[in-house]
Amino acid sequence: MRANFKSKTSRAEYPHAANRKHKMSPKKNSLILDRRNSALKAFLDKFGRSLLFCITAIPTIAVVFIIFFITVEALPFFSDLGRTCEFFTSTDWSPSQADPHFGALAIFFGTAMVTIGSCAVAIPLGITTAICLNEIVGASVSKIFKPIVELLAAIPSVAYGFFAIVVFAPVLQNHGGALIAATIAVIGIPMAIIAAFPVGELLHEKIFMGKGPKFAPFAIAIVLFAGAVCMAAKSALGIEVSSGTNALNASIVLAIMALPTIISISQDALAAVGRDMREGSLALGATRFETIFKVVLPCAKSGIAVAVILGLMRVVGETMVVWMASGNALKIPEPFYNFLEPVRTLTATIAGEMGEADQSTGSQRYHVLFAMSLCLLIGGLLLNACSQWIGSGLHVKRK
Repeated sequence: MRANFKSKTSRAEYPHAANRKHKMSPKKNSLILDRRNSALKAFLDKFGRSLLFCITAIPTIAVVFIIFFITVEALPFFSDLGRTCEFFTSTDWSPSQADPHFGALAIFFGTAMVTIGSCAVAIPLGITTAICLNEIVGASVSKIFKPIVELLAAIPSVAYGFFAIVVFAPVLQNHGGALIAATIAVIGIPMAIIAAFPVGELLHEKIFMGKGPKFAPFAIAIVLFAGAVCMAAKSALGIEVSSGTNALNASIVLAIMALPTIISISQDALAAVGRDMREGSLALGATRFETIFKVVLPCAKSGIAVAVILGLMRVVGETMVVWMASGNALKIPEPFYNFLEPVRTLTATIAGEMGEADQSTGSQRYHVLFAMSLCLLIGGLLLNACSQWIGSGLHVKRK
């Protein structure tokens, strides 16, 4: 009874005594809260990383799926060795006949022809414009003209196609000789100026034995190259063009489309060259043009090469312009270097033939278009790998 009375008394007098052992100190409570917060932060960190990984994986999965799909659809055509040999060696393209033939040699040749022609126009113009904007004109002028040049990339390709077939094709057909002469002059004069620097230096060292002013051999080289350009332009004045939709039309319009890429990336590569290198070259007695061609351009050559490759990829993958402006002739021009003849490219063939291919039965005509797509895809991947390799080499050199 007594023990029982004491226990009741103690509970009555000290009602919180039984709960004291369940109470925690503020320090222990803060430790538990910190553990909970750290666990929540760890969970959110893992969740955020997983979410970012999934978002990053979406384009990768899309690219892998596209490559897989094109490869699977192209393999049935390439599994036939006879068809494959005909595809790469014959010019007989007649997929709608009872005995179809899929010779794509003329189509490959037309693609290469248009690509080479557009690069011959875009590369010298793009690099020369980048040099002019970054090294010659002032920053205020560059800020005005660079956005205007970059606006060319925002114009839809179908608008370029309409321009090529409605405006440029009639002009090319009616005034083809004068236009070709002007094109030769526009392309040839910048190339002559660029080529005159190493040739002039070679003349100064080998012919003049390093004596006399450097301007004399440079002027001789300029006169020689400019004279050759003027003679070529004069001979082009008598050319007559039978059709305005041809390889030259497509090449010039594609070159205009590739210019924003080449100019923008080349100018960024030139701007990345340190100002101290320019000042050091000028302090050692080099002229402004010697600094540009002997210091700035060699340092920026990797970035300029990447710009050229990306511009080339822009040209190769274009569809609408070549479909509307190239003439779509399934033949190799005669002679083979005649840009005034109509040609057909791979992208134009895929766009034109896909609507007539029998997808439900999986015909050879359907699979050969995927074979062309696979060839374009491999070429694009190789060009992309080259640009990545050149870009990585640029970063290594900078380090």
